[in-house]
Amino acid sequence: MSGPKDILISSYTYELPIERIAQHPLKNRDASKLLVYRSGSTTEALFKNIPDIIPAESLLIFNDTKVIKARLLFPAANEKTVEIFCLEPVSLDSDSHTALSAKANVKWNCFVGNLKAWKSGKLSMNFEGGVLDAEIVERSSDSFKVDFKWHPESLMFAEVLERAGRVPLPPYMKRPPEAEDSSRYQTVYASEDGSVAAPTAGLHFTENVLKKLKENSVKEANITLHVGAGTFKPVKSKTIAWHEMHSEFFSISKKVIKCILDQKSENIIAVGTTSLRSIESLYWYGAQLVGGRARSGGEIYIGQWEPYDNPSEIPVDESLNAVLHEMEVLNAVTISGRTGIMIVPGYDFRVFNGLITNFHQPQSTLLLLIAAFIGDDWRVVYDYALNNGFRFLSYGDGSILFR
Repeated sequence: MSGPKDILISSYTYELPIERIAQHPLKNRDASKLLVYRSGSTTEALFKNIPDIIPAESLLIFNDTKVIKARLLFPAANEKTVEIFCLEPVSLDSDSHTALSAKANVKWNCFVGNLKAWKSGKLSMNFEGGVLDAEIVERSSDSFKVDFKWHPESLMFAEVLERAGRVPLPPYMKRPPEAEDSSRYQTVYASEDGSVAAPTAGLHFTENVLKKLKENSVKEANITLHVGAGTFKPVKSKTIAWHEMHSEFFSISKKVIKCILDQKSENIIAVGTTSLRSIESLYWYGAQLVGGRARSGGEIYIGQWEPYDNPSEIPVDESLNAVLHEMEVLNAVTISGRTGIMIVPGYDFRVFNGLITNFHQPQSTLLLLIAAFIGDDWRVVYDYALNNGFRFLSYGDGSILFR
């Protein structure tokens, strides 16, 4: 009998013409098109009209992570350039915010482009008001541990990146970052530094849209999940059983958990797949607590196969109340950890009945998530988008999907 791990990635593909991949944002964020999928039917609107589409008293859950300027271009031998792409701190015991606050010295896991040009042990670059040095200290299977040192030592690493780095546009944007990307590859509500890719569903929201949602009695809550470069990692294996899902840091407050419990599973809508994965992971952490399988000391880790290897019939309220109890024991206002949860067809969604999201790459884990959320109708949705002029991927148009 086949299960989720036997899913063929070739069953989740479609033809995406390169000209349909948005290379630049629209002039106005909320001028994007919006595909609306509800009760098996597909229609379209403009994103600025989404307050009229979301039912009153719904709860929207946003990801307030902020994209850092994670790409560093170092001059190297023979007038060549080495690109270092900062992925996450080497010490996963601390979150990105802590590592970004470091002064004088820090180690990060990084991708390195044009490695052959890195002839010496140390590379240096000048930036506004200082100098940044980089040295490889260890190589892993697909990345490097890089030791960064800088002057003046009074600067935090976040300030160094802001001055020296570039916006980390996705690889399918075949252009260097431009001035507008500093603001447009960022949500208007971003506040927590740490992502190396934007939670792109949120890019369409404007202050005006948020104001109208509030006027329509739509509630809002923020979680934080720092998006990693692994979000662009293609599935290269024949079945997803052999795909290694990246893990990402997330943090959720007691206030948000109580908002979800008060909502009683009615009209809870995720703004982006990152928000959805975070809250679904929270359910599985609660299930671990109830089942006596959680790690000690409030350490959260949700592996990619957790929902499939350890299925649970525990109700959502019991799971989330177990998390709240653990937070009381730990005297914690927020709870955080890492999740590598993989959501594929066959997954039983626990919290959400709505999802706001962009259009994702063929044969990607994000497309598998969409197929899990609305079933085989993902093909209907994507065919409609392809046949009706929708723009795809990070700077593309949006959709709202109701289960």
